[in-house]
Amino acid sequence: MSKQELHLVFGGALADPRENVLSDPNDVDVVGIYPSYEAALDAWRTKSQANVDDVYIRYFVAPVHKLLVPESDA
Repeated sequence: MSKQELHLVFGGALADPRENVLSDPNDVDVVGIYPSYEAALDAWRTKSQANVDDVYIRYFVAPVHKLLVPESDA
């Protein structure tokens, strides 16, 4: 079985559009978890384009697989 690389796409309103700090972490828009970076990027692009006119809305792609199996320092 090959290595699984899950990616989370999420976003929401920022407190300040110059920083990546969500104004209300309890109101995060979780778009979904995707089996590849390419699939996550497609979902991110769709949500970002839908909100392109609102400077306060931003979406992110997070590599969930790195939390599940952190790389060892050995």
